[in-house]
Amino acid sequence: MAGKDGIFYYFTLITQLGLTVIITILVGLGIGLLLDKFFGGRGVFTTLFIIIGVIAGFMNAYKDIMRGER
Repeated sequence: MAGKDGIFYYFTLITQLGLTVIITILVGLGIGLLLDKFFGGRGVFTTLFIIIGVIAGFMNAYKDIMRGER
């Protein structure tokens, strides 16, 4: 069951997509928390960087999906 027809291919693809989205959101959260702590932003930077992380995560997931379709 090698290639794109195997169940393990789809399992690894879904795992990779999930990790891509989660990691980018967590990185955005970490940067936002650090900036809020440093500048005293009351959650402004955290919210902003979580939104950026979500957008970046889904853009990367979309690119991975499109790359896999070829």
